[in-house]
Amino acid sequence: MSQVTTSFVLLGVIEMERFRYLYFTMSVFTYITTMFICCLIVFVIYTEVTLHKPMYYFICNLVFNGMFGSSTFIPKLIIDLLSGCRTITFSGCLIQSFFLHSFAAVEVFTFTIMAFDRYLAIGLPLRYSSLMTNGKALTFITMSWTTAFMVVFIPVIMTAYLPLCGVNINNVFCENMSLIKLACGDAIVNNIFGAVEAFLIDISCLLIITYCYIRTFIICLRSSKEACQKAIRTLVTHLVAFSTFMIASFFILLRYRINSGSISLTAHVLITIIGLMTPIMLNPIIYGVRTETLKVKILQKMKCQAFGQLIQRH
Repeated sequence: MSQVTTSFVLLGVIEMERFRYLYFTMSVFTYITTMFICCLIVFVIYTEVTLHKPMYYFICNLVFNGMFGSSTFIPKLIIDLLSGCRTITFSGCLIQSFFLHSFAAVEVFTFTIMAFDRYLAIGLPLRYSSLMTNGKALTFITMSWTTAFMVVFIPVIMTAYLPLCGVNINNVFCENMSLIKLACGDAIVNNIFGAVEAFLIDISCLLIITYCYIRTFIICLRSSKEACQKAIRTLVTHLVAFSTFMIASFFILLRYRINSGSISLTAHVLITIIGLMTPIMLNPIIYGVRTETLKVKILQKMKCQAFGQLIQRH
Protein backbone atom coordinates (compact mmCIF):
# COMPACT_ATOMS: atom_id res chain seq x y z
CA MET A 1 0.00 0.00 0.00
CA SER A 2 1.21 3.53 -0.69
CA GLN A 3 3.48 4.94 1.99
CA VAL A 4 3.97 8.29 0.21
CA THR A 5 0.57 9.86 0.82
CA THR A 6 -1.53 9.49 3.97
CA SER A 7 -4.13 12.18 3.31
CA PHE A 8 -5.46 14.24 0.41
CA VAL A 9 -6.59 17.81 -0.09
CA LEU A 10 -10.08 18.19 -1.57
CA LEU A 11 -9.67 21.21 -3.83
CA GLY A 12 -13.40 21.27 -4.49
CA VAL A 13 -14.08 22.07 -0.82
CA ILE A 14 -11.52 24.89 -0.94
CA GLU A 15 -13.23 26.23 -4.07
CA MET A 16 -16.55 26.34 -2.20
CA GLU A 17 -15.20 28.10 0.90
CA ARG A 18 -15.97 31.61 -0.32
CA PHE A 19 -19.70 30.89 -0.19
CA ARG A 20 -19.47 27.92 2.16
CA TYR A 21 -22.53 28.85 4.24
CA LEU A 22 -24.64 29.10 1.10
CA TYR A 23 -23.33 25.74 -0.14
CA PHE A 24 -23.79 24.31 3.34
CA THR A 25 -27.46 25.36 3.39
CA MET A 26 -28.03 24.01 -0.13
CA SER A 27 -26.35 20.70 0.73
CA VAL A 28 -28.38 20.25 3.93
CA PHE A 29 -31.65 21.12 2.16
CA THR A 30 -30.88 18.81 -0.79
CA TYR A 31 -29.87 15.92 1.45
CA ILE A 32 -32.82 16.20 3.85
CA THR A 33 -35.33 16.61 1.00
CA THR A 34 -33.91 13.68 -0.94
CA MET A 35 -33.79 11.43 2.12
CA PHE A 36 -37.35 12.37 3.10
CA ILE A 37 -38.85 11.60 -0.31
CA CYS A 38 -36.85 8.38 -0.62
CA CYS A 39 -37.74 7.23 2.91
CA LEU A 40 -41.40 7.98 2.22
CA ILE A 41 -41.40 5.79 -0.90
CA VAL A 42 -39.52 2.96 0.83
CA PHE A 43 -41.87 3.18 3.84
CA VAL A 44 -45.03 3.11 1.70
CA ILE A 45 -43.80 0.12 -0.35
CA TYR A 46 -42.74 -1.70 2.84
CA THR A 47 -46.03 -1.12 4.72
CA GLU A 48 -48.51 -1.52 1.84
CA VAL A 49 -49.10 -5.24 1.23
CA THR A 50 -50.66 -4.48 -2.17
CA LEU A 51 -47.30 -3.09 -3.30
CA HIS A 52 -45.40 -6.24 -2.38
CA LYS A 53 -44.74 -7.04 -6.01
CA PRO A 54 -41.51 -7.37 -8.02
CA MET A 55 -41.88 -4.03 -9.83
CA TYR A 56 -42.24 -2.10 -6.57
CA TYR A 57 -39.39 -4.05 -4.96
CA PHE A 58 -37.16 -2.88 -7.82
CA ILE A 59 -38.36 0.72 -7.46
CA CYS A 60 -37.71 0.46 -3.72
CA ASN A 61 -34.19 -0.84 -4.40
CA LEU A 62 -33.50 1.98 -6.86
CA VAL A 63 -34.68 4.61 -4.37
CA PHE A 64 -32.76 2.99 -1.50
CA ASN A 65 -29.63 2.97 -3.66
CA GLY A 66 -30.13 6.71 -4.18
CA MET A 67 -30.16 7.16 -0.40
CA PHE A 68 -27.00 5.07 -0.21
CA GLY A 69 -25.30 7.05 -2.98
CA SER A 70 -26.06 10.48 -1.55
CA SER A 71 -24.97 9.35 1.93
CA THR A 72 -21.52 8.39 0.65
CA PHE A 73 -20.43 12.01 0.22
CA ILE A 74 -23.02 14.67 1.18
CA PRO A 75 -22.78 14.23 4.99
CA LYS A 76 -18.97 14.61 4.82
CA LEU A 77 -19.33 17.60 2.49
CA ILE A 78 -21.73 19.24 4.96
CA ILE A 79 -19.30 18.66 7.83
CA ASP A 80 -16.34 19.90 5.75
CA LEU A 81 -18.15 23.11 4.78
CA LEU A 82 -19.18 23.79 8.37
CA SER A 83 -15.85 22.91 10.01
CA GLY A 84 -13.51 24.19 7.31
CA CYS A 85 -11.89 20.77 6.91
CA ARG A 86 -10.28 20.33 3.49
CA THR A 87 -8.71 16.89 3.75
CA ILE A 88 -9.59 13.22 3.68
CA THR A 89 -7.44 10.32 4.85
CA PHE A 90 -6.10 7.72 2.44
CA SER A 91 -8.28 4.95 3.93
CA GLY A 92 -11.30 7.27 3.98
CA CYS A 93 -10.67 8.11 0.33
CA LEU A 94 -10.58 4.42 -0.65
CA ILE A 95 -13.76 3.67 1.31
CA GLN A 96 -15.61 6.63 -0.21
CA SER A 97 -14.44 5.64 -3.68
CA PHE A 98 -15.59 2.05 -3.13
CA PHE A 99 -19.08 3.08 -2.02
CA LEU A 100 -19.54 5.68 -4.76
CA HIS A 101 -18.62 3.24 -7.51
CA SER A 102 -20.78 0.55 -5.87
CA PHE A 103 -23.74 2.95 -6.00
CA ALA A 104 -23.20 3.47 -9.74
CA ALA A 105 -22.89 -0.28 -10.38
CA VAL A 106 -26.06 -1.11 -8.42
CA GLU A 107 -27.88 1.62 -10.37
CA VAL A 108 -26.91 0.06 -13.72
CA PHE A 109 -27.79 -3.47 -12.57
CA THR A 110 -31.16 -2.35 -11.18
CA PHE A 111 -32.17 -0.60 -14.40
CA THR A 112 -31.20 -3.77 -16.30
CA ILE A 113 -33.32 -5.97 -14.02
CA MET A 114 -36.26 -3.55 -14.30
CA ALA A 115 -36.09 -3.65 -18.11
CA PHE A 116 -36.14 -7.45 -18.03
CA ASP A 117 -39.00 -7.41 -15.52
CA ARG A 118 -41.15 -5.15 -17.72
CA TYR A 119 -40.41 -7.35 -20.74
CA LEU A 120 -41.72 -10.40 -18.86
CA ALA A 121 -44.75 -8.52 -17.49
CA ILE A 122 -45.83 -7.14 -20.86
CA GLY A 123 -44.54 -9.86 -23.18
CA LEU A 124 -45.53 -12.90 -21.10
CA PRO A 125 -48.38 -11.70 -18.85
CA LEU A 126 -49.88 -15.18 -18.27
CA ARG A 127 -46.55 -16.64 -17.14
CA TYR A 128 -45.24 -13.53 -15.37
CA SER A 129 -46.37 -14.53 -11.88
CA SER A 130 -44.35 -17.74 -12.11
CA LEU A 131 -41.37 -16.30 -14.00
CA MET A 132 -40.89 -13.32 -11.65
CA THR A 133 -41.97 -14.12 -8.11
CA ASN A 134 -41.26 -11.92 -5.09
CA GLY A 135 -38.58 -14.39 -4.04
CA LYS A 136 -36.85 -14.18 -7.42
CA ALA A 137 -37.08 -10.38 -7.34
CA LEU A 138 -35.34 -10.27 -3.95
CA THR A 139 -32.72 -12.70 -5.27
CA PHE A 140 -32.04 -10.41 -8.24
CA ILE A 141 -31.70 -7.43 -5.87
CA THR A 142 -29.30 -9.33 -3.61
CA MET A 143 -27.25 -10.41 -6.64
CA SER A 144 -27.06 -6.83 -7.93
CA TRP A 145 -25.56 -5.59 -4.65
CA THR A 146 -23.21 -8.55 -4.27
CA THR A 147 -21.97 -8.30 -7.85
CA ALA A 148 -21.55 -4.53 -7.56
CA PHE A 149 -19.40 -4.87 -4.45
CA MET A 150 -17.29 -7.58 -6.09
CA VAL A 151 -16.60 -5.76 -9.36
CA VAL A 152 -15.79 -2.48 -7.57
CA PHE A 153 -13.62 -4.08 -4.88
CA ILE A 154 -10.96 -5.31 -7.32
CA PRO A 155 -10.04 -1.97 -9.01
CA VAL A 156 -10.16 -0.13 -5.67
CA ILE A 157 -7.76 -2.66 -4.10
CA MET A 158 -5.49 -2.33 -7.13
CA THR A 159 -5.45 1.43 -6.62
CA ALA A 160 -4.67 0.99 -2.93
CA TYR A 161 -1.30 -0.52 -3.84
CA LEU A 162 -0.31 2.23 -6.27
CA PRO A 163 2.54 4.53 -5.16
CA LEU A 164 0.93 7.98 -5.02
CA CYS A 165 2.91 11.21 -5.21
CA GLY A 166 0.23 13.90 -5.39
CA VAL A 167 -2.20 15.08 -2.72
CA ASN A 168 -4.62 17.36 -4.59
CA ILE A 169 -7.99 15.95 -5.70
CA ASN A 170 -10.07 18.12 -8.04
CA ASN A 171 -13.34 17.36 -6.33
CA VAL A 172 -15.26 17.43 -3.07
CA PHE A 173 -14.99 13.65 -2.70
CA CYS A 174 -12.78 10.74 -3.79
CA GLU A 175 -13.18 8.61 -6.90
CA ASN A 176 -10.97 5.80 -8.12
CA MET A 177 -9.80 7.78 -11.16
CA SER A 178 -8.90 10.73 -8.95
CA LEU A 179 -6.45 8.49 -7.09
CA ILE A 180 -5.07 6.83 -10.22
CA LYS A 181 -4.24 10.28 -11.64
CA LEU A 182 -2.01 10.84 -8.60
CA ALA A 183 0.09 7.73 -9.28
CA CYS A 184 3.88 8.31 -9.33
CA GLY A 185 4.56 5.93 -12.17
CA ASP A 186 2.63 4.40 -15.01
CA ALA A 187 -0.82 3.18 -13.94
CA ILE A 188 -1.62 1.58 -17.31
CA VAL A 189 -2.69 -1.75 -15.73
CA ASN A 190 -5.20 0.03 -13.48
CA ASN A 191 -6.49 2.14 -16.37
CA ILE A 192 -6.87 -0.81 -18.75
CA PHE A 193 -8.47 -3.08 -16.15
CA GLY A 194 -10.92 -0.38 -15.02
CA ALA A 195 -11.80 0.60 -18.60
CA VAL A 196 -12.31 -3.00 -19.77
CA GLU A 197 -14.37 -3.94 -16.71
CA ALA A 198 -16.56 -0.83 -17.00
CA PHE A 199 -16.95 -1.35 -20.76
CA LEU A 200 -18.01 -4.99 -20.43
CA ILE A 201 -20.50 -4.24 -17.64
CA ASP A 202 -21.99 -1.14 -19.27
CA ILE A 203 -22.21 -2.63 -22.77
CA SER A 204 -23.71 -5.91 -21.50
CA CYS A 205 -26.33 -4.09 -19.45
CA LEU A 206 -27.07 -1.62 -22.24
CA LEU A 207 -27.57 -4.42 -24.76
CA ILE A 208 -29.97 -6.25 -22.42
CA ILE A 209 -31.90 -3.05 -21.69
CA THR A 210 -32.10 -2.11 -25.38
CA TYR A 211 -33.24 -5.61 -26.39
CA CYS A 212 -35.89 -5.76 -23.65
CA TYR A 213 -37.31 -2.32 -24.42
CA ILE A 214 -37.41 -2.87 -28.19
CA ARG A 215 -39.13 -6.25 -27.76
CA THR A 216 -41.55 -4.76 -25.24
CA PHE A 217 -42.35 -1.81 -27.51
CA ILE A 218 -43.06 -4.17 -30.45
CA ILE A 219 -45.40 -6.20 -28.22
CA CYS A 220 -47.16 -2.99 -27.14
CA LEU A 221 -47.91 -2.07 -30.76
CA ARG A 222 -49.67 -5.43 -31.21
CA SER A 223 -51.77 -5.04 -28.06
CA SER A 224 -55.10 -3.29 -27.57
CA LYS A 225 -55.08 0.51 -27.39
CA GLU A 226 -55.76 0.62 -23.65
CA ALA A 227 -53.13 -2.01 -22.81
CA CYS A 228 -50.66 -0.35 -25.15
CA GLN A 229 -51.08 3.07 -23.50
CA LYS A 230 -50.64 1.60 -20.01
CA ALA A 231 -47.54 -0.35 -21.01
CA ILE A 232 -45.96 2.57 -22.85
CA ARG A 233 -46.55 4.82 -19.82
CA THR A 234 -44.56 2.36 -17.71
CA LEU A 235 -41.84 2.10 -20.36
CA VAL A 236 -41.52 5.88 -20.63
CA THR A 237 -41.12 6.12 -16.85
CA HIS A 238 -38.25 3.63 -16.91
CA LEU A 239 -36.65 5.20 -19.99
CA VAL A 240 -36.74 8.71 -18.49
CA ALA A 241 -35.08 7.49 -15.28
CA PHE A 242 -32.50 5.40 -17.15
CA SER A 243 -31.71 8.17 -19.66
CA THR A 244 -31.21 10.66 -16.83
CA PHE A 245 -28.70 8.33 -15.20
CA MET A 246 -26.84 7.61 -18.47
CA ILE A 247 -26.60 11.29 -19.45
CA ALA A 248 -25.35 12.18 -15.97
CA SER A 249 -22.79 9.35 -16.10
CA PHE A 250 -21.62 10.50 -19.53
CA PHE A 251 -20.83 14.00 -18.28
CA ILE A 252 -19.00 12.64 -15.23
CA LEU A 253 -16.86 10.36 -17.42
CA LEU A 254 -16.32 13.19 -19.91
CA ARG A 255 -14.39 15.24 -17.35
CA TYR A 256 -11.70 12.54 -17.31
CA ARG A 257 -11.29 12.79 -21.08
CA ILE A 258 -10.85 16.57 -21.00
CA ASN A 259 -7.42 17.99 -20.36
CA SER A 260 -7.45 19.13 -16.72
CA GLY A 261 -5.93 22.47 -17.75
CA SER A 262 -8.73 23.28 -20.19
CA ILE A 263 -11.55 23.18 -17.65
CA SER A 264 -11.82 25.11 -14.40
CA LEU A 265 -11.99 23.49 -10.97
CA THR A 266 -15.48 24.97 -10.51
CA ALA A 267 -16.62 23.24 -13.69
CA HIS A 268 -15.10 19.94 -12.51
CA VAL A 269 -16.99 20.17 -9.22
CA LEU A 270 -20.30 21.26 -10.80
CA ILE A 271 -20.21 18.55 -13.49
CA THR A 272 -19.59 15.83 -10.91
CA ILE A 273 -22.04 16.95 -8.22
CA ILE A 274 -24.87 17.80 -10.63
CA GLY A 275 -24.22 14.61 -12.60
CA LEU A 276 -24.25 12.49 -9.47
CA MET A 277 -27.19 14.15 -7.71
CA THR A 278 -29.52 14.52 -10.71
CA PRO A 279 -30.55 10.83 -10.98
CA ILE A 280 -30.56 10.46 -7.17
CA MET A 281 -33.04 13.35 -6.80
CA LEU A 282 -35.12 12.66 -9.92
CA ASN A 283 -35.65 8.90 -9.54
CA PRO A 284 -38.00 9.10 -6.52
CA ILE A 285 -39.88 12.02 -8.14
CA ILE A 286 -40.19 10.24 -11.49
CA TYR A 287 -41.47 6.99 -9.98
CA GLY A 288 -43.53 8.71 -7.29
CA VAL A 289 -45.39 10.83 -9.84
CA ARG A 290 -45.59 8.57 -12.91
CA THR A 291 -46.33 5.26 -11.18
CA GLU A 292 -50.05 5.74 -10.57
CA THR A 293 -50.60 3.02 -7.95
CA LEU A 294 -47.57 4.13 -5.95
CA LYS A 295 -48.59 7.79 -6.18
CA VAL A 296 -52.09 6.99 -4.88
CA LYS A 297 -50.71 4.99 -1.96
CA ILE A 298 -48.27 7.78 -1.05
CA LEU A 299 -51.06 10.38 -1.06
CA GLN A 300 -53.29 8.09 1.00
CA LYS A 301 -50.54 7.54 3.53
CA MET A 302 -49.85 11.28 3.82
CA LYS A 303 -53.56 12.04 4.24
CA CYS A 304 -53.89 9.39 6.94
CA GLN A 305 -50.90 10.82 8.79
CA ALA A 306 -52.30 14.36 8.54
CA PHE A 307 -55.76 13.20 9.67
CA GLY A 308 -54.26 11.26 12.57
CA GLN A 309 -52.36 14.31 13.79
CA LEU A 310 -55.51 16.42 13.51
CA ILE A 311 -57.46 13.92 15.64
CA GLN A 312 -54.72 13.90 18.29
CA ARG A 313 -54.80 17.69 18.57
CA HIS A 314 -58.51 17.60 19.32
